[in-house]
Amino acid sequence: METTLTSGRIRVRPRSHANTVLQATLVVLALLTIYGLVTIDTRNINLATAFGDMLNNFRIVLLEARLKNLGWFDLFRELMITVALGLLTTVFGAIIAFFLALLAAQNLAPRRVNDAVKAVMAFIRAVPTVLWVLFFAVTAGLGSVAAVIGMTFHSVGYLVKAYAETFEELDAGILEALRSSGANWWQTVFQAVVPSSASALLSWTFVRFEINFSVAIAMGATAGAGGIGFDMFMASAFYLDLRELGIFTYAVLIFAILLEWSATRLKETVGVKRP
Repeated sequence: METTLTSGRIRVRPRSHANTVLQATLVVLALLTIYGLVTIDTRNINLATAFGDMLNNFRIVLLEARLKNLGWFDLFRELMITVALGLLTTVFGAIIAFFLALLAAQNLAPRRVNDAVKAVMAFIRAVPTVLWVLFFAVTAGLGSVAAVIGMTFHSVGYLVKAYAETFEELDAGILEALRSSGANWWQTVFQAVVPSSASALLSWTFVRFEINFSVAIAMGATAGAGGIGFDMFMASAFYLDLRELGIFTYAVLIFAILLEWSATRLKETVGVKRP
């Protein structure tokens, strides 16, 4: 039996099979974690010394950041390359996803079409972005082209699900009123669906842009897409310059904060202008 405290009263609920399985799973994972930490092979490494070195590296990255191999203009240019890569893939993905989401929404398209589109999008989302990039790199070669195609591919799978769920939350009465007044499918979409869901679509698009920006940093190092990700890789693995890595980290952090602030302001603006 399980007991929960609600408004000063103790309510007894029968233990369900799902709760039992969940609790047993958590206990097993906790035991495995403890066993792994106890039996880990440190290879004669002093953990206290290693931990101290790690803290010292963080201190160098965060408190002694400075440029050495690049200038400030070069830093800005590389950051803009990464931003452009994330923005380009987001725009392409959002445009394609919008039309596919109309077919994936249950209140806008037949059920068979919904199931087919959702099945394909689920498969696309299940494959990590880096694997899509490497897959397209076989034909396009490692570089920005493969990165754009692979990131766009995964963005479509992500945004179709988000957009379709947004469309399905629309008031059914509005759609029925337009259809009964003689509006065709496209008129229903652009007169009811788009105006009513503009703020939510914008929010999801910005969320995906943030994801694509972070993915673009990784693709710069792993797929040769260039940008600040490649410079971070060079500073950490080739030059072994933690101070320059710190500057790159601060540049990414500052842009991420500005992006979040801009997304919030733009969402509020669109929300006010919505009819």
